[in-house]
Amino acid sequence: MFVRTQRLTLRPGWPEDAPTLARAIDHEAVVRNLSRVPWPYSIEAAETFLAHWTDTRFLVFEHQGGSVALIGCVGIDAAGGEAHELGYWYTPSAWGKGYATEAARGVLAAARASGIRRVTSRHAVDNPASGRVLRKLGFQPTGRVEPLWSKGRGCEMACVGFELDLDAEGCRSGPEPRLAA
Repeated sequence: MFVRTQRLTLRPGWPEDAPTLARAIDHEAVVRNLSRVPWPYSIEAAETFLAHWTDTRFLVFEHQGGSVALIGCVGIDAAGGEAHELGYWYTPSAWGKGYATEAARGVLAAARASGIRRVTSRHAVDNPASGRVLRKLGFQPTGRVEPLWSKGRGCEMACVGFELDLDAEGCRSGPEPRLAA
């Protein structure tokens, strides 16, 4: 499935994306906020990640004029039972432009269309920008702060929990993205 928003194209990751993916994520400032991503990030790590791709994960490409650039990844993964978890990362040149919110809205619309009704997420306590993204999307804090192992940090990081009911009116704000098979 592809998702097209006003400024972005979200599509599955393909094996040939490995070199570009490795360059886009290979920033310590990015990896330190993720749990399963090693630092430094190698092309082998990108190849392994792409080899285990899921239907609810997307590479995020910025399209401006005639150029297209890989700027991140966003997805919803099964978290056990009926639970699903939203995760994302963006390369530093994409920070502060609203891309995380825009792309996540597209993924949440796809999740809603596929029957997913409840999504959780979390962010590192020392990454408040991610918390702002989750709030813009309609996520509500759970009131829990829990430790989560970060491969990139090589230690536990404290994470703030959030949840979203996809049937709630507030999570539908913003222009609807276009979904394509």
